[in-house]
Amino acid sequence: MNPMDVLLNHRTIREFKSTPMSPQQLNLLLDIAKRTATSMGMQSFSIIHVVNPDLKGAIAEVCNQEYVARVPDLFIFIVDAYRNSRIARERGVESVGERDSDRFFQGWTDAAIAAQNMVAAAELSGFGTVFFGSILNNAPKMIELLKLPELTFPVVGVGIGVPNQKPQLKPRMPREANVFEDSYKVFDSYLELLKDYDAEMEEYYDLRDTNRRVDSFTKQIAGKKAIPLRQQLIQQAEAQGFRFYDLKE
Repeated sequence: MNPMDVLLNHRTIREFKSTPMSPQQLNLLLDIAKRTATSMGMQSFSIIHVVNPDLKGAIAEVCNQEYVARVPDLFIFIVDAYRNSRIARERGVESVGERDSDRFFQGWTDAAIAAQNMVAAAELSGFGTVFFGSILNNAPKMIELLKLPELTFPVVGVGIGVPNQKPQLKPRMPREANVFEDSYKVFDSYLELLKDYDAEMEEYYDLRDTNRRVDSFTKQIAGKKAIPLRQQLIQQAEAQGFRFYDLKE
């Protein structure tokens, strides 16, 4: 398949064959993730490869997704300002700025795009992938499980393996709804804009699971409920030593 077609046909895989990737494949994907562009070249992220089955099981409980425990290769991408803080201190420099929101969001961006780079490379290599934003259902528990020091924070999990399913291609909203030129475009009615997309999504879910009715995209948006601990991410990051207010040197 043409590489562009691989990327255009991205599917989330939730069931994998038990075969893990080879050490050579693992090293290649890790090298590709590490080659991702990073903010100011600071490389303010790290990757934890989870191999302990008991740890996978505990992470699956955080995610409330039992299949996390069966993912052959599981990676957790984290904000990592701790390493650069230690480097600076060993150089005799200690700055209150090492804890600021800029450092946090640099690391968050670095981690997120490195995770996407790994996913794209894995799919181009014939593997299936899945993102686990659900690790943030209980970030303090993830911090405990992964033994994260201060100035670090979990961002996203990535599962990779040989697919053991071939799900349908999930539709995406029309380009006019979220791709604009020069400025943001506001529509008079988003329900009208997404009417055809709603119908397409209803058909997708009906075909995927005929025994469980799933509403249209716009109804899902309107019915989405917050996860309490995920409403406290800023406070949780502050507990890790970051400061989300103006700092003076």
